Amino acid sequence: MWSYRLVAPYVFERSDLRAPSPDALTDGQVLLSFSAAGICGSDIPGFRGTQGKLPGDTGASAAQMPGFPIHEIAGEVLASRHPDHRVGDHVVGWASGFDGLMEQVIADGDGLVSYDPALPPRLAVGLQPLACVLCAVEQLPDLDGRHVAVIGQGSIGLLFSYVAKALGAARVTGVDPLDRSAIAARFGIDTPVRATSDRWVTHLDPDDRADVVIEAVGHQVATLNHALTAAAFGGTVFYFGVPDDDSYPISMRTMLRNNLTLKSGVTTDRQRVLRRADTFAREHPHLLPGYVTHTFGVDDVQAAFELACRPVPDRVKIVVAR
Repeated sequence: MWSYRLVAPYVFERSDLRAPSPDALTDGQVLLSFSAAGICGSDIPGFRGTQGKLPGDTGASAAQMPGFPIHEIAGEVLASRHPDHRVGDHVVGWASGFDGLMEQVIADGDGLVSYDPALPPRLAVGLQPLACVLCAVEQLPDLDGRHVAVIGQGSIGLLFSYVAKALGAARVTGVDPLDRSAIAARFGIDTPVRATSDRWVTHLDPDDRADVVIEAVGHQVATLNHALTAAAFGGTVFYFGVPDDDSYPISMRTMLRNNLTLKSGVTTDRQRVLRRADTFAREHPHLLPGYVTHTFGVDDVQAAFELACRPVPDRVKIVVAR
């Protein structure tokens, strides 16, 4: 079967591997035939060669792990030892080993749900990041009538903007150095701000601070404090971006004086939130077609990741599909 692995920073190598045997499955696992994979912003550091936290990431120049770093996947069940999944089911969710760039993938069945096979896999894979956003929003105060600001308008930040508006936010501010003005209305953004978050908060009027601020950048420590600064008195900050550092310095003075609440967390109860994402997408039928803007074949993985690294104003979600 085909498989990709990173052999150097920014370099994928395609190779042929022996297909996994259904007999290798343990209780709760399923064997999938690859249909589509989404590129997440959290995949990009691995593509650049940054060493991650996975136990097998021990390569001298890059991870060199088969299938790495993809975790957003849609596929067809070939074999199952999970009670919810049968052979032939079309499922979407997590490649639990971060090894989704392979023709066949073994995954934890608790991170997968079936979806309507009438939905193309290249769109269905968008349910996984949508589930992550919906799970995070469940931890926030009621957004109805609130001012919500989202720092970072990449593929995940734009989903946060869309969901906030759909849940009744009176105003959504989207902050990103990339010009997103042409697609702002599509994702419910009332005030697109083209600036880095440090410049934005430096010029932010105190009366214009947001009730809820979502950090959707990650991979560095600065933007969390920018989010705290941008929050109104009594506001809530949700740190969603993936942390590359174990410890983040924050301004406790800002937290204390402004009575702020800081939250974070991973996506839990994955099957439930994937089903909620499926329902949400059915209720908003224009979301996924407008979200997936670029689709590449499995022979063009290198080009797909190279595009993901470039600032392109009309690029939202990049998918690799069979």
